[in-house]
Amino acid sequence: MRNQSGEVIFMMVGMRKRKRRWVFVTSLLAILAVVLCCAMLLLGNTIYPANVVIRSLMGEEIAGANFAVNTIRLPRMITGLFAGFAFGVAGYIFQTILRNPLANPNILGITSGSSAAAVFCITVLHLSNTAISIAAVMAGLIIVIAMYFLSRGRSFSIGRLIIIGIGMQAMLDAVISYLMLKSAQQDIAGVLRWLSGSLNGSKMSEVLPLIIIVAVCTPIMLLLGKQLSMLELGDQMAASLGVATDKIRIILIGSSVFIIAIATATTGPIAFISFLAGPIANRLVGVSASNILPAGLVGANLVLFADLIGQFAFEYRFPVGVITGLLGAPYLIYLLIRMNRKGEL
Repeated sequence: MRNQSGEVIFMMVGMRKRKRRWVFVTSLLAILAVVLCCAMLLLGNTIYPANVVIRSLMGEEIAGANFAVNTIRLPRMITGLFAGFAFGVAGYIFQTILRNPLANPNILGITSGSSAAAVFCITVLHLSNTAISIAAVMAGLIIVIAMYFLSRGRSFSIGRLIIIGIGMQAMLDAVISYLMLKSAQQDIAGVLRWLSGSLNGSKMSEVLPLIIIVAVCTPIMLLLGKQLSMLELGDQMAASLGVATDKIRIILIGSSVFIIAIATATTGPIAFISFLAGPIANRLVGVSASNILPAGLVGANLVLFADLIGQFAFEYRFPVGVITGLLGAPYLIYLLIRMNRKGEL
C-alpha cells in the first residue's frame, strides 16, 4: 500500500510540474508574440515612438503615421500573427495524428493543392482575392479527402497516406510550374510573390476570413486536445480508451485543412512553419496533454520574427517565406539524418 501511495504521489507531483512548465512556457511565448507585434508596428522606413503608434491606432490624425501604421503595418502584423498561428497549429495536428515529424501539410501536398488552385485563379481566371481564397480552401479540402480515401485500403494506413501525399505534392508542383510557363508576363510577378510566402500588401479586408476561421477552428482543436494525445498511442489503444478514432481524426484534420488553406490563400505557402512549430513546442514544453496552443504561438513567433529579419537585416527586403526557408531547411536535413540513423526511413 505504501509503495502504491508513493507512486500516486510521485505521478501527481510530475503532473503538477508538467502543468506549471506548460503554463510558464506558453505565457513566455505569448509575451514574445506581443513584443514582436509591437516591433512590427514601431519599425519601418520611419521608426515611430510608441505614443505616436498608440495615438494613431486610437484614431487620432497624425500626418504620415496614420497611413504607415494603420494601412501598412497593422494589417501586416495581424496577417503574420494569425497565419503563423494557423500554420503552427495545423502542422502540429498532422504530425501528432500521423505520428511522424515529416507528416506536415507542406510535404503532404495540402498547401500545394491550395497553391495550385490559387495560381490557376490568378493566371487563368483572373479572379478577385476573395474568390482565390475560396478556391484555395476548396482545393485543400478536395486534396485531403482524396488522400484519405486513397490511403484507406482495407484499413487506414499512415505510411500509405504519407507516400500518397508526397506523390500528390510532386504532381501539384508540376501543375504550378506548367501554369507559370503558360501564364501572361504581367501575372508572373504576382504569382511569384504569392508562391514565396509574403506579408507584403496585406489588407484588413483580406485577413478577416483568416481571423474568423482561426477563431472558429482553434477552440474545436483545443477541446479535442486530449483525444488527439490518445490518437498518438495508436488506433487500437485510443479505441480501447473510448475515443471514436475516425470521427475525431476527421474533425481534427478537417479543421486543420480549413485554417491552413485559408492561411495559404492569404499569405502564400510560408515555408517550414508547419514543419518547425510542433517539434519546437514539444522541445520547449515537453510531452504534455496537448501542445496545440504552444505550437500555434511558436508558429506566430517564427513568422513575425522572420518577417522582421527579411525587412531589416539585409540590404534588400526579402519575403518572409524566403527567411523561413533558410531557417527550416537545415532542420529538415538534420531530422532526415537522425531518422535514417534510427532506421525510421
